[in-house]
Amino acid sequence: LLSLGAVRALLKKYPDLEVLHFDAHTDLREDYLGEELSHATVIRQIWKLLGDKRIYSFGIRSGLAEEFAFAKEHLHFYPFTLKQLEEALEANKLKEKRTPVYVTIDLDVLDPSVFPGTGTPEPGGVSFQDLMQAILTMQGLNVVGMDLVELAPGYDSSGVSTLVAWKIMRESLLALMND
Repeated sequence: LLSLGAVRALLKKYPDLEVLHFDAHTDLREDYLGEELSHATVIRQIWKLLGDKRIYSFGIRSGLAEEFAFAKEHLHFYPFTLKQLEEALEANKLKEKRTPVYVTIDLDVLDPSVFPGTGTPEPGGVSFQDLMQAILTMQGLNVVGMDLVELAPGYDSSGVSTLVAWKIMRESLLALMND
């Protein structure tokens, strides 16, 4: 849910902000267990701030049928893969226009065999290499903010998930932060 506060704050400075969302889950519910503000509603809440076609969701492989229908209508929606990232960036000229972009990476976008240390594992995720390639593909964007969420070290006694998270954060900072 922390993405919501960051996006809300950035919108004050960047009214044309767009969001790149990498996740296993749609996070587009109106409410979750009676709560409007939840990890399962965060992208819907961000959409309420941004409006149509300013959120790009990649890697999604879990959600209610209504969430998938909503995403197809209101977002740039690329479920199950990250392979269309470059095409989406080019088609919408995000690099060319220097559009301010917020990147949110929910680590459960990774397959649980790579990243078991999350509270919401979802089989069928992307590989570490796929996510790293996506990060490199985003080089040149006007990234004005970023988050990395869903590391739950207690669910991975090997510690590998923490190492994966740190590596992704390090490489993201090196690749995406502007001069």
